[in-house]
Amino acid sequence: MSANWSRNAFVYLLIIVAAATLFINIYRPGDAPQQISLTQLANRIKAGEVETVIVRDSELRIILAGNDAAVVSRRERDVPITQILAGLGVKPAQLAAVNIKYESPANAGNWLSLLVNLLPLVFIGALFFILFRQTQGSNNQALSFGKSKARVFTGDKPTVKFDDVAGSDEAKEELKEVVEFLKEPQKFAALGARIPKGVLLVGPPGTGKTLMAKAVSGEAGVPFFSISGSEFVEMFVGVGASRVRDLFEQAKRNSPCIIFIDEIDAVGRYRGTGLGGSHDEREQTLNQILVEMDGFGTDTNVILIAATNRPDILDPALLRPGRFDRRVTMDRPDVVGRRAILEVHVKGKPVEPTIDLNLIARQTPGFVGADLENVVNEAAILAARRNKRAIGMRELQEAVERVGMGGPERRSRLMTPHEKKVVAYHEAGHAVVAHLCKHSDPVQKVTIVPRGGAGGYVWRVAEKDRLLAKRAYFLDNIAVALGGRIAEELVFGDISNGAAMDIQQLTQMARAMVTRYGMSEKMGPLQFGQQDELVFLGRDLAEQRDYSEEVAEEIDAEVQELVSAAYARVRALLSENIDMLHKVANALLERETLSGEEFKELFAAA
Repeated sequence: MSANWSRNAFVYLLIIVAAATLFINIYRPGDAPQQISLTQLANRIKAGEVETVIVRDSELRIILAGNDAAVVSRRERDVPITQILAGLGVKPAQLAAVNIKYESPANAGNWLSLLVNLLPLVFIGALFFILFRQTQGSNNQALSFGKSKARVFTGDKPTVKFDDVAGSDEAKEELKEVVEFLKEPQKFAALGARIPKGVLLVGPPGTGKTLMAKAVSGEAGVPFFSISGSEFVEMFVGVGASRVRDLFEQAKRNSPCIIFIDEIDAVGRYRGTGLGGSHDEREQTLNQILVEMDGFGTDTNVILIAATNRPDILDPALLRPGRFDRRVTMDRPDVVGRRAILEVHVKGKPVEPTIDLNLIARQTPGFVGADLENVVNEAAILAARRNKRAIGMRELQEAVERVGMGGPERRSRLMTPHEKKVVAYHEAGHAVVAHLCKHSDPVQKVTIVPRGGAGGYVWRVAEKDRLLAKRAYFLDNIAVALGGRIAEELVFGDISNGAAMDIQQLTQMARAMVTRYGMSEKMGPLQFGQQDELVFLGRDLAEQRDYSEEVAEEIDAEVQELVSAAYARVRALLSENIDMLHKVANALLERETLSGEEFKELFAAA
C-alpha cells in the first residue's frame, strides 16, 4: 500500500510541476516591457527619448524619458553597443546624452531559464518510465498466472491446536493418527504401512472443518498450505492445472507438510457434466489433482486434507482408496459438544458467575460451532449496548433467540388491539396444547412480541438431543401446530392466515410419516417416491414418483386422515381446557412474554 501511495504521489507531483511550467511559459503579465528592435532604439536616441541604456550580456534594458517602463532590445554578442548605434546613424553628441551602464550577467537567471525549459522533458520522461514499469508489472503478473495462490502457514508457531477445537471428539481421534504419520513416519514405514495420501472432511457448513485442518497442522508442527477450490479455476484454459502442479511442487519441497483445499467440490465434481465436456477447465484441474495425488510416493510426507459439504457430487475417482483414504465426518455437536464449544468461545471474555452454559447448550439443539460462536458474540454486543461489564444469562438467552429466530424483537411493529388479541390466543393455543401433549418438547418461552418473520412464537426446547423420533412424537408435533388455528376458531368463531407456516409444517410432517417413515397403519412399512436431497442440508430437490395414481390417492387420503384425527384431538383438548386458554392469553396480553417457569405456574395455580 505504501509503494502504491508513493507512486501516486510522485505522479501527482509531476502533474503539478508540468502545469506550473506551462503556466510560466504561456502566461505573461500585462505590464511586461515592450520589445523593440535596434533600429527603433537608434531612432529614439536621435529623438532624445532615451535616458539610460543598461547593457547585460546580450540583453539591453532601456529606460525612456518620462516613463519608468523598460523596453528590451537585443544586440549581437561581443560587439560594443556604441559601435552598433554609431553604425545605425547615431551621432556622438546624441550618444553622449544617454547614460550607458554595464552590468555582469546573472547566472541564476540562466539556470532558472534552463530548468523551466527542461521541466516538460523531465515530465514526459517520468511519465514514460511509469508506464514502462506498469507494463512490466503486468507482464510479470501474466507470467505468474499459473503460480499457486495458496497461503502458507509455518508450523513453528501454531495458532490452532486440538484444544481449540471442541465438539468433535470422534474427528479428533481419527485425525490424531494423521498427526502421528507426520511426526513419526518411520514408525509406520517400518511395518510396511502406507501413509494416507488424503483425508476428506465432510460435514454441514459451520462445523469447523477448516479449523480442524489447521489444528492438525498445529499439532504436527508442519507447514500448512491453504487454498480454496475456486482459486484453481480461471477463464483461461490450463491455468488451474498449472496452479495444481505448482502447489504440489511447493508442498514436496516443504515436506512433511499439509495441503488443505477448502470447498473441493468447486473442482472435484463429476466429470463429463460441464458444457465443455472433457475439455472443460474445471475438469482439467481435477485431472491434474488426481495425477498429482497418484504421484505421491511412500517417502513423500505430504497429506492432502479437503473439506466439503457436498460429498455426493464428488467424482468417484477422487474418492477411491489411494487418493482420499480417510473420510472424517464432522456432524452437528450434541449437548456435551455444544457445552464444550461454548466454553471455548467464552474463554477470555468477562462473564457473570451466574451463567449456566449447560442450559444454553440444551436450548441450542441443531446449532453448529459457527452458530454458537455467533451466539456468544451477539451476547457480548448486547451486554456492551446495555453498558454492562460482563455477559449475563439474559444476554445469552436473547442471543440464542436472535440466532435461532433470525433477528431481534420488532416492538415497533404496529398491531391493532384486535390483532394483538388474536396473536395472544393463537400462541396460547400452541402453548396449552404443547403442555398437554405427553411427547411434546417442554415450553421454554411464550411471547407475542414479533421477531424475524413471526408475529409471536412458542419456543420449545428438548430436554436432550433426540436421535430417534417415535410416531407419537410426530403426532404430538402435528397437534401443537394445529393448536393456534383451533384456538382462534374456538374463541373468535373465525380463522386468520396466521397459521400458514404451521399448516405447511404439519402437512410436510404428515406426508413424511406416510411416504418416508412407514408410520401409516393403512399404507404399511413402505417408502413411496425417491427423494433427491442436498446432503446435510435436509432439502428435497425433487421427487421421482414410483407409484401409481391410485396409490397417490391413498397417500393423500391417509395424510388427510392423520391431520383430521389430530384436528379433532386438539379441538377436544382446548374445549376441555378453555379456561386455561383464556388465562394464558390474558397473561400474554398483560405481560407480552411468559418464561417457561411463569407458564408452568399458571397451570399449577389452575
